[in-house]
Amino acid sequence: QVQLVESGGGLVQAGGSLRLSCAASGRTFRSTAMGWFRQAPGKEREFVAAINWSGSSTGYGDSVKGRFTISRDRAEKTVYLQMNSLKPDDTAVYYCAASYGSSWSGNTRGYDYWGQGTQVTVSS
Repeated sequence: QVQLVESGGGLVQAGGSLRLSCAASGRTFRSTAMGWFRQAPGKEREFVAAINWSGSSTGYGDSVKGRFTISRDRAEKTVYLQMNSLKPDDTAVYYCAASYGSSWSGNTRGYDYWGQGTQVTVSS
């Protein structure tokens, strides 16, 4: 069992930066792949970034490549999403997810646990 709590969301101007955190509890965290997804009103949940169990492999959605960076601190059981050069189109609720597997996936079906989400709003 893994519990996930996101934090770090807020309101930022276009071009600014935010860092999201996802604190995990549960003894299996160290062997799980983790991901970030986002969902804007009226849209489907979208893949943002993911990282494998060791941190040696990462993946990003096309819309955030070069701007967002995912990382994890296995000792602290925390996953981070550094978001730079934010755009109004990045406005959404951002969700952290954990997988039973050790390899990351860009699909929501690849994850077994989800956090409650944190709102990110980018003003123009």
